[in-house]
Amino acid sequence: MKQTTQWNDHEERDLPGAQPPRRLTFLKFFMRYPIFILGFGPPLFRSAGVDATKGNLDAWSFLQVGMLLAVVAHALLRLAYAESIFMPKQIRLILNLTLVLNFLFLASAAYSPSQFVSAFYAIVDILILVCVAQFIADVYKDPPDWMQCLFQLRSMAFLQLGLVLITLAFKPSSVVVIEPGVGVRLYGGGVAPVALICPLIAIISAYTFLYSLESRSKSSLFFMVGLAGTLITQSRGGEIALIISLALVIAGWAKMNRRTAYIFISGIMAFTLLFGTVVATIGIERIWQIVNRGESAEGIASASGRTDIWKFVIHYCMGHPLGMGYIAGFRILFRSYFSLGSSLKTSHIGNTHNAFMEVLAGAGWPALALYLLIMAMIVFRGMRSVIKPAFSSITFDSAAYHANRCTLALLVCCFAGGMSDADFAVPMRVAFYLQNIIIAIILGISGRMIAVYRSRRSDDLRKVSYGMIP
Repeated sequence: MKQTTQWNDHEERDLPGAQPPRRLTFLKFFMRYPIFILGFGPPLFRSAGVDATKGNLDAWSFLQVGMLLAVVAHALLRLAYAESIFMPKQIRLILNLTLVLNFLFLASAAYSPSQFVSAFYAIVDILILVCVAQFIADVYKDPPDWMQCLFQLRSMAFLQLGLVLITLAFKPSSVVVIEPGVGVRLYGGGVAPVALICPLIAIISAYTFLYSLESRSKSSLFFMVGLAGTLITQSRGGEIALIISLALVIAGWAKMNRRTAYIFISGIMAFTLLFGTVVATIGIERIWQIVNRGESAEGIASASGRTDIWKFVIHYCMGHPLGMGYIAGFRILFRSYFSLGSSLKTSHIGNTHNAFMEVLAGAGWPALALYLLIMAMIVFRGMRSVIKPAFSSITFDSAAYHANRCTLALLVCCFAGGMSDADFAVPMRVAFYLQNIIIAIILGISGRMIAVYRSRRSDDLRKVSYGMIP
């Protein structure tokens, strides 16, 4: 007989207690948690982009949809045949608000210039939410080795980088952009977003190096690969995101004890002296030319023309508070009513180049406010789990503790990268998938820690009632 699924808020009796997490092989891990498969994209080997608003699709588009549907089908089957599903109220609230946001996107199809495209992307958003919810429910019953989740995420990013380099040898136009005055920029195209996966590799490797979670030589090698890849992209967004995230990782490490604080302060002093020596030797003007890559001060101030796009979105949404229509609205209205007045053709701009502006353009001010609230709640829950009393008892899970802190740094990297790249808010993009995987890990760890804390408190109360604890 088919078992019915029950959603429980207080089902601590099912908590697997001290059951050790299983370390899986690479293939078994992705079969066990297929949401990670979405992080591959899949890679798209196309020379030019497609435009769904014009009905311009190709075989790669159907491959994207087919891969997503396969992962969603697996998630739905596991949810349907689960005997019971645990979901703490705090986590369910975040998922419910995300569902409301998705319905706002779906409702925006009513006034979108391309209703079918807006509705399609909104439905894809809902399907991704199903995968995230299934992962969170799954890891409660059978928690993984949380650090293995990050290691597999790094391995996946490393494989994507290798695929980009292979494509560079055979079809460079798909992954490289050549700009006058800047040179070659290894963006990765549809194969993989190098400006995101390389900072991801570097952040995870830096964290594991500082906390000695793996071989120092291995983490150093991965860090250098991630750092080199980030610099090759010549993307300020990726570089700034990496710097901010590394600063958070190093600052957190420096607070461990007095010795690490001394090392941190000594490192800052040494870096300051070295930087002063380089400036005195090379000259500040030559250093500035390297940093700005030949771009004028006006271009830097306007974020390479992005501020003009953002002004257009804000001005439009002041008169239309519900936005333009999810994804499709900006693509069509921007081409029809706006021109940058530069050599860049508006037909080549498919999004707002800002994840938050993309949400605003899609469903207006209510959607942006809800999106910011959801992200703030996710960060709060992640930080709350780091300092939760459950970590200070015999139930301490060092893998969950370190994975949570490192994943929060990765999420900050996504936020910083989202200031200059809208792909984090555009479904079926690798950046969108990776950010959702990072969020799923944070919420999965948070839900697990809430359950552990409740279980321990219940045990303590029972002991007090029986007189075992005075």
